[in-house]
Amino acid sequence: MKIEHWTQAMKKEMNALERNSTWEIVDKTKDKKAVGCRWIFTVKHKVDGTIERYKARLVEKGYTQTYGINYEETFALVAKISTVQVVLALAAHFGTYTNWM
Repeated sequence: MKIEHWTQAMKKEMNALERNSTWEIVDKTKDKKAVGCRWIFTVKHKVDGTIERYKARLVEKGYTQTYGINYEETFALVAKISTVQVVLALAAHFGTYTNWM
């Protein structure tokens, strides 16, 4: 990468992944293929349209997974904030979990 702001964004992402212990290095077995990865680059803008920062994310190539072999091991469930807000609003409105089921 020759563009400095993207190189810095990649370094920042790698530091965050290491700091959060996102992965562990293991030996690859001979009969398995590793799931690949790639970089996704995004320019984040402020409300007024100016550039806030450059963001790089390292993502897996999920389409290379084999269902039943390595499919369950790399899935990460992520909830949208709007879904969490609805669940909290329902819990606040109805009181307890058992009252509205």
